[in-house]
Amino acid sequence: MNPTQDVLTIDPIAMNVVNRVSAGSRLSGEYAFKGGLLVQGEVHGELETRGRLIIWAGGQVSGHVRVWGDLYLFGQLGIPGMPEDGTVVECLGTAYIASTGISSGTLLAHRIRMYDGAQLQGPFKTLKEDTLLPRLKEVANSSIANSSISNSSIK
Repeated sequence: MNPTQDVLTIDPIAMNVVNRVSAGSRLSGEYAFKGGLLVQGEVHGELETRGRLIIWAGGQVSGHVRVWGDLYLFGQLGIPGMPEDGTVVECLGTAYIASTGISSGTLLAHRIRMYDGAQLQGPFKTLKEDTLLPRLKEVANSSIANSSISNSSIK
């Protein structure tokens, strides 16, 4: 390994990734998950996760997506070859785009970190702190708020 190379380490247990869409599976519709979600298959539609979202290499997510944590993109966000498919992702944490990650949808995130080889083919924008604060308070007050979002992170 090159000593200057960045490395993303994924530990599903420590990251509270308690939901999974396995390779070969396809979900289409409206879905809400409490806790982190690992996508190795395909998810299309309305998706909300109250934790981290990990889109594994070979995984694909399209539609309207809200992530109340960090996003780790190793696979595909949006539909390949269709940059205007309507995919919009709102990530209230950091969006990590790995070297194998491809985002062809609209990506809105508090912070974006790209690794060498990552592809952002659609528009992207970082969300300002004043935009995030009301949303974080909404999550903290929600009855199904993920335990990884605590009041200590709200200033």
